Amino acid sequence: MKKVIPILVAMAAISNLGFAGGDIEPVEAVVVVEKEVYPFYVGVGLSFVSTRYSSVSLGFFDDKSGEDDTGDILLMAGYEFNPYIALEGRYMSSFTGEDSLTRDSWGVYVKPQYPVNDKFSVYALLGYGGMTVDGKDNGLIPVVVDESGFQWGLGASYDLNVHFSIFIDYVNIANDMDTNILVGSTFEKVDSDALSMGVTYHF
Repeated sequence: MKKVIPILVAMAAISNLGFAGGDIEPVEAVVVVEKEVYPFYVGVGLSFVSTRYSSVSLGFFDDKSGEDDTGDILLMAGYEFNPYIALEGRYMSSFTGEDSLTRDSWGVYVKPQYPVNDKFSVYALLGYGGMTVDGKDNGLIPVVVDESGFQWGLGASYDLNVHFSIFIDYVNIANDMDTNILVGSTFEKVDSDALSMGVTYHF
């Protein structure tokens, strides 16, 4: 009987320990608010475009022989699969610049992008596109270009809010594209590059 009493006391103590934490308040679950995602976007911008013979070095703000500079309207549309990759299409058409030159270009790009922070991102453009040029060399000899090939670019964007962003970028539109201008025994080649800035709307 003497041995039974200590055992009962020990069992009661263990039972009390089991309920000692019964008055602890439950921890509330943390509510995570997900950021709204708008994967589709459209945009408009202005581009400063240099179109020149491949033998002429690039100079956006230089007045060189063999180079024509135009102001282009830029239209774009795209889809962001996630914060790091998007697919984008662009179309540009000249509306101001040299009287002897009209230029149109298009491109479809894979757009790797990296969000530096919640607002600012950097990106690349890698894809395929084409360019058509109708102009005159020195205002006299007709120049015709209608070629397509690899295009690439680099840029940055800044989110004003969940819907609107601004961007600035550089795109290599054409490199060594064929023309109808014969120099000696070879045809002259054409390069074209664009500096663009504009605004996009995400929805």
